[in-house]
Amino acid sequence: MKLYNEIPSLDLNDFTSGDPEKKAAFVKALGDAYNEIGFVAIKNHGLTEEMTHKLYFNVKAFFGLREDLKQKYEKPELQGQRGYIGKGKEHAKGRTTGDLKEFFHIGQEKKEGDEVTAEYPHNIWPAELPDFQNVGNKVFRTLEETGLHMLRAIAIYLGLDENFFDDKASKGNSILRPIHYYPIPNPEEVPDDAVRAAEHGDINLITLLMGASADGLQVLRRDGEWIPITALPDQIVVNVGDMLDRLTNHKLKSTIHRVVNPPKDKMNSSRYSIPFFMHPRSDMDLTCLESCVDEENPKKYSDMTAGEFLAERLAEIGFGKK
Repeated sequence: MKLYNEIPSLDLNDFTSGDPEKKAAFVKALGDAYNEIGFVAIKNHGLTEEMTHKLYFNVKAFFGLREDLKQKYEKPELQGQRGYIGKGKEHAKGRTTGDLKEFFHIGQEKKEGDEVTAEYPHNIWPAELPDFQNVGNKVFRTLEETGLHMLRAIAIYLGLDENFFDDKASKGNSILRPIHYYPIPNPEEVPDDAVRAAEHGDINLITLLMGASADGLQVLRRDGEWIPITALPDQIVVNVGDMLDRLTNHKLKSTIHRVVNPPKDKMNSSRYSIPFFMHPRSDMDLTCLESCVDEENPKKYSDMTAGEFLAERLAEIGFGKK
């Protein structure tokens, strides 16, 4: 067991450049990291500085709106799948105290006559921010394409056809989630166990995280030690989610992570973060791959589709029906 003090940094160009040796080295380094800690930092991911700046500008402007304006874009009947989700609405699996955050969900844009996108809700866009839709969709498409490259590397590592995930994750039920960890002027007034994001594993296949605006993200190492996750300004962080963990029978690790509160004297400040949760299509079979099951590693998970697993997990974190 290798114990990382920081997450490995990789260059996606090594995978996409056409150089077989660089591609093979990328696949091995990615697989090793996902076996041990479940996180990597990636550069040359496709996002430009302009795209990132424009999205963060719109995100900060949205969360800066009055509460009554934000709540116009909260639709409880969608079970948190699109639009605004208010403060304290989500909690980690196994907890009841809500996280100290509010967020906004952007999904696949519905296309006329497209059977795949027909099952998804329409996106909800704030009228007060006319540029939000354009930049939100652009970042969504860019991170989806980056995610497909990452999944192709993962497929090769697993001994699958390189394009194994393409028809499962392209136009998948993915979510771009701008998060605002809002200021707490009086920390003594919130529950003692309330945190910005309690320890959890992500539901999806992989998560691609754009740079956060402040420290606080930590990952639980396999020896029980929490270590900080940091990435350079030109990197994104990409981690394994529970669906990929399930598909690979825990060969690739969905590592528990959290966002801790800052010191009390800094609780009255905002933190922003924008993860892209890459989901497959709802009908993807998450049955453990036969190649990941043997006498030493017996099958750990029951068979179900991605849609069934998502519904189960949404109920566990405060959305949907239990």
